[in-house]
Amino acid sequence: MAVRNFHQVSVAPSNRHVRIERDGQVVAETDRALVLTETGLADRLYIPAEDVRADLMAATDSHTTCPFKGVASYWAFADDESAGDVAWAYPEPIEDVAQIRDHLSFYAEAVQTYVDGVRQ
Repeated sequence: MAVRNFHQVSVAPSNRHVRIERDGQVVAETDRALVLTETGLADRLYIPAEDVRADLMAATDSHTTCPFKGVASYWAFADDESAGDVAWAYPEPIEDVAQIRDHLSFYAEAVQTYVDGVRQ
């Protein structure tokens, strides 16, 4: 009997308040986050770009490709680009996850994430 690999990605709106901080400074805050659920990975919050402080972020040259989401672009903190990539987005996501276009997700180790006021 052959075993088939099954991989699923889904995106759903969250009805929760999300705040992203870096050392006490608010980097992003929204009531319009999306939750991306992907087989084998922890759920990821995607924040609308309009709700991220663009003045704190700088695009990097990093790009990766995910067969389930598309090509990702990355951002660092503008005041410390040497710290590396801290967030990513899919500017042209594949159709199945088109909702994440114009949304960023942050690496948990780079920021503090609060959902409804509770640190994650």
